[in-house]
Amino acid sequence: MAPRVAIVASGSELVRGDRHDRNGPFLASSLLRLGFEPARITVVGDDPAELESALREGLDADLLVVSGGLGPTHDDRTVELLARAAGVGLHLEEPLREAIEELSRRIAARLNRPWRDFAEGVTKQAMLPDGAIWVGMVGTAPAVVLQRDSSVAVALAGPHRELQQLWPRVMETRRLQRLLGRGAARERRVLRFYGASESAVARSLADAGGEGDGVEVTICARDFELHVDLFVAAHGAARADEIERRLLDDLGGFLFAREEIDAAALVLRLLRERGLTLATAESCTGGLVGGRLTDVAGSSDVYLGGVVAYSDDVKREQLGVSAETLATHGAVSRETAAEMAQGVRERLGADVAVSVTGIAGPDGGSEEKPVGLVYLHASGPMGERSLRFDFPGDRETIRGRATVGALQLVRRLVTEL
Repeated sequence: MAPRVAIVASGSELVRGDRHDRNGPFLASSLLRLGFEPARITVVGDDPAELESALREGLDADLLVVSGGLGPTHDDRTVELLARAAGVGLHLEEPLREAIEELSRRIAARLNRPWRDFAEGVTKQAMLPDGAIWVGMVGTAPAVVLQRDSSVAVALAGPHRELQQLWPRVMETRRLQRLLGRGAARERRVLRFYGASESAVARSLADAGGEGDGVEVTICARDFELHVDLFVAAHGAARADEIERRLLDDLGGFLFAREEIDAAALVLRLLRERGLTLATAESCTGGLVGGRLTDVAGSSDVYLGGVVAYSDDVKREQLGVSAETLATHGAVSRETAAEMAQGVRERLGADVAVSVTGIAGPDGGSEEKPVGLVYLHASGPMGERSLRFDFPGDRETIRGRATVGALQLVRRLVTEL
């Protein structure tokens, strides 16, 4: 039987909605592939009673992983409350204290601040539950691993990048390796669709006989794409082949990837493989397409830059959209989108360009051109492609869908013509 996992994401900023939890889904996905069974993800604030209750409940699982609350401030209570929930004491781990102090003194010198401002926090962060080990540090927060009878508890820093860096080292510990030996790693098959509906995927899956026989299927709408994952046990390979074939027979035209990859990263890779550069011209998205592209490290060898042309004057002066086009068809039109893409391609000297113009709302719509109307255009040496969308939703949703649509349009231009 697969070891059960409870994940606790702590932090009042998560409960208030100031930030979204990225750690829970990351940990669950990682553990699922290794043969663990994530049972629940709990988001809890910094209230001591609430956090201790969540930790006590989590300790009933084979593995408890908690993120956040390892810092030096008064509301960082994870280690203290984990020890209390596990029924063990706390001790000052001297090698850990020395490591944190060395780093903190360097930080104090760099910030030109007195060491006494850091001293109390160093001691706090060096306290560990009795019987726990610490596994490296990123910043001043260590990863903590505590064996409790037949279960294991892990405490990790809240910042996502720090957690990601320490997680592989945690998995290498003997305490986690023993748990890992109780699970059976499952193959993960990844299908990424754009433009298909969830109901179409569900219908195709049902027609294939549904999941089971060693295959678990998850369908998730994410970033306006559909992510379909097949988790396959050793005896389920043939069944997975049947399901995969049916999905591709029915929905293959919507498939854009068979790997875990962001749309922007995929577009950049496709252009890079073909020796092509890219530029963007954006109106209603206000630079979101360029932002997605530059979120990808190393994008500068493909992405040259973009123009945010919100006003008609900027469309004319910076992108060369003709006054006649704007007067006849309007700023939100197929014709304007085409001239925006061609203009930024010419002005920045890019091989390929994509443009976005639309009405994101909540105001500005009309009966002829309602809120949610968006035109996209991609231009390159292989030809031209344009799309019209009537997106439902609020301003954020419309802009998000338009951004993803622009990236997918470039992908189609490059791969389908």
